[in-house]
Amino acid sequence: MKGLNKLSKAADLLTGLRRTIQGAAADKNPESDPGNAVLDEALRRARAAQPPPVVWLLGKTQSGKTSIIRSLTGSPDAEIGNGFQSCTRTARLYDHPADAPVVRFLDTQGLGEVDYDPAEDLAFCESQAQLIIAVIKASDGLQGAVFDVLRAVRRRRPDWPVIVAQTCLHEVYPPGFEHVLPYPFDEPGWETRVPPDLARALLFQRDHLGSLAGSGPAIWVPVDLTLPEDDIRPADYGLDALWVAIQRASDSLKERLQDESGQSSPFSRAAHQQIVGYAMASAALGAVPLVDLAALPALQVKMLHKLGELAGVRWDKRRVAEFSALLGPGIAAGYGLRMAGRSAIKLIPVLGQTGGAAYGAATGAALTFALGKAARLYLDHAAQGRSVRAEDVRRVFDEALRRGRDLIKTIKTKGGP
Repeated sequence: MKGLNKLSKAADLLTGLRRTIQGAAADKNPESDPGNAVLDEALRRARAAQPPPVVWLLGKTQSGKTSIIRSLTGSPDAEIGNGFQSCTRTARLYDHPADAPVVRFLDTQGLGEVDYDPAEDLAFCESQAQLIIAVIKASDGLQGAVFDVLRAVRRRRPDWPVIVAQTCLHEVYPPGFEHVLPYPFDEPGWETRVPPDLARALLFQRDHLGSLAGSGPAIWVPVDLTLPEDDIRPADYGLDALWVAIQRASDSLKERLQDESGQSSPFSRAAHQQIVGYAMASAALGAVPLVDLAALPALQVKMLHKLGELAGVRWDKRRVAEFSALLGPGIAAGYGLRMAGRSAIKLIPVLGQTGGAAYGAATGAALTFALGKAARLYLDHAAQGRSVRAEDVRRVFDEALRRGRDLIKTIKTKGGP
């Protein structure tokens, strides 16, 4: 009898997608839902089950580490400190995205400060991270403390990738000079296209570090990440190059961070990272018997709200009805059947503890990924005041459903950078 009741609950999901989207997404804000604490706990457990890779930012005080973390979160409105937690006395860990992270940025107190012994922080960071971003100001030629750490880490971990971000380029510009566009530093001969003083400063730092031990790549990326009030355009100069460097340095991070469509707009990139994060959380929840019956739809609604926030589009009833209609009854029914099937199979003893869990994890992740990608397309058009064709939304959903399953398998196989 108890099993039948559970199956009945699963069967309710046959019509659940439309109800979920039309009701919960429009009328409730997951942030204020009393059940949100339960969902947050489920997300916390998902993070613990699948901790994301850690990128360690290393540099002197005021070298630009904070600006890089703020820019890499994907939203110009993101606030530093959102989702962070303390690690040691001075280190800070920033989850990105905050609710369902695909990567963690680890920041430490600036090297070279008086009365600061960094030994404890450095040992902790090295034990946690898989990739280093060394942050050095282009105008500061005294980077011995940072370079000594890089050399020591690479002697111990010769396969670790290292990215060196050379920041605050405008401080070396002559008066009235503006950024060179298009970004020249990924092409041969860039030295002749930038001010001579800047070229000398950047090359001096590269010569000073020299070759690192081991086989891991060392990638240099000049960036100038400023605030809008600084009135330096573009404010995110070199940010795309930094993303490319991170993706080159780590196959695992590339899968998590790069939009497979090739779109590089801030919304597409930020939305992709949110979708992957929630898909990974769905995979973690889907492996737990019965948990997904309540938690997975709630998690997907939370994802839709996050995507709406990124796009600047509110999920009011009109938007929900429109998106639901674009998805079509076929997708809604298919969603319900998959949900019912994956939940029912986990009720069967033995099979539900093995194959059922694996099936549920992959299916839950794929559904979340597909729903997110379809919503991303819809919201992108809605934000620009353009209509989108139903066949395009359904094609994106179908393609993402297949890709989502493969993506989660790939990420689990690679494990980390």
